Amino acid sequence: MTNNDNGRLGIIAGEGKFPVLIAKEAKAKGIAVYVLGVKGNTDMSAFDGLAERSIVLKLGQLGRAIDFMKENGVCRAVMAGRVQHVNIFSVMPDLRAAKTLARAKDMRPKTILSAAIEEFRKEGIEFASSALFLERFLPPKGVLTKRAPTAEEEKSIELGFKISKTLAALDVGLTSVLCDRAAIAVEGMEGTDNCIKRAGELYRSSQNAVKKAPIVVVKVARPGQDDRYDLPVIGKGTVRTMVEAGARALAVEAGKTLILDLEEVIELANKNDIAITAV
Repeated sequence: MTNNDNGRLGIIAGEGKFPVLIAKEAKAKGIAVYVLGVKGNTDMSAFDGLAERSIVLKLGQLGRAIDFMKENGVCRAVMAGRVQHVNIFSVMPDLRAAKTLARAKDMRPKTILSAAIEEFRKEGIEFASSALFLERFLPPKGVLTKRAPTAEEEKSIELGFKISKTLAALDVGLTSVLCDRAAIAVEGMEGTDNCIKRAGELYRSSQNAVKKAPIVVVKVARPGQDDRYDLPVIGKGTVRTMVEAGARALAVEAGKTLILDLEEVIELANKNDIAITAV
């Protein structure tokens, strides 16, 4: 346990299985879990039997979120699970959030989340890595599937890594989708899966689809990634979306990308002859 660990963990939970896995691991270690869900994003029923207490708040209720943690004696917390970035346009901030946003230099997710974490820190609540208890899902460098990327796919992956890193540095997105060493789509606020879907639609209408040039997906971490929020994450849903889009290979950044349900992801990829590599 860390110096600020009193046997309690707060989880600010977004979409998907990611925060649920952390809650399960924490409970298995005898740690009491307190879950703060985001209205319109979090499936709170998934925390039944895992959380000591839970609450659902709207984006922008920063003061109430801090109060919830303090009321329950939480001094260590994590952020896990995706919150739709487009929701920022409908935020109705409370007084504390409004003051925090007023001080922000811009409205990029990185800027806003860093400022929010600082407000929690002022109240004695420190944030741990989003990969807390899930380090085994951060694969090291190497090919994870039976099939390695082909030479043609490797060329697109190499270019895609550069494109994705440029996007990530600008805090635009983390993913690019390529075919025949050309970018088909890059991720914006729509998220990785929707970016892949859009790429698939463009691919099917192109000449590349006729000659069967492979689609590859490349997802990276931000330069200087703060692991307390917005770690790159993929799961079975990502692979299913790739199958629908006709994508043939996936490259992620080694040691910095969470692959939830790693064994099942690899099994699904192998079943569909998709190559996954950590680079």
